[in-house]
Amino acid sequence: MHVLLVEDDDLVASGLEAGLTLHHCTVDRVRTTREARAAISQFGCDVVILDLGLPDGDGMGLLDRWRQQGVATPVLILTARDAVPDRVRGLEAGADDYVLKPFELDELVARLNALVRRAAGRAVSEVCHGELKVQPDSGQVFLHGNPVTLSRRELALLEKLINARGAVLSEDQLKDGLYGMDTSVESNALNVHIYHLRRKLYRDVVVTERGLGYRLGPPPESAGANS
Repeated sequence: MHVLLVEDDDLVASGLEAGLTLHHCTVDRVRTTREARAAISQFGCDVVILDLGLPDGDGMGLLDRWRQQGVATPVLILTARDAVPDRVRGLEAGADDYVLKPFELDELVARLNALVRRAAGRAVSEVCHGELKVQPDSGQVFLHGNPVTLSRRELALLEKLINARGAVLSEDQLKDGLYGMDTSVESNALNVHIYHLRRKLYRDVVVTERGLGYRLGPPPESAGANS
């Protein structure tokens, strides 16, 4: 899960980044509405955590603008504003969830996962692709009933392909989902992760569409499909 964190408080942001990373998330943090607008237009993300009190404007106005522009990315407002009118205003402005500070990390992660599932058209956490089972909330993967250990990036890549539901994703789309705004990534890093997915799961789990990108392949056919 690729999270865009819009938060100007360094202490809150550092705690969130550390906690979300432990829950297999890729986190990009920005501090202002201007940086948030640039990030979501250039890199995209799976879900946004949005603080309302930002140095250069109100997060509510940013959310209004995004929705008017047709940005459909799920947004979770995370704020200390606990008045009922504020909550109503946030939800009416297009927020998908509204969480108050202080918060429990496990609950926040569960809410983020629920928003991403909903955006992908899934009602339950576990994804079954034939004998391949993925549990994004816990980071567990099973092939033919046997657990498979994936790195955080490998799991993020697999989730991205699963959530695309067979659509072809470009190399840039996949890189954005895995690395976000990190510009220090090796040029062949994506190919390395795809190689490891194919090795740990099965050869056709990722299908290359030459000149276009990649998509999720057919489910494994039998217990002998793991390569």
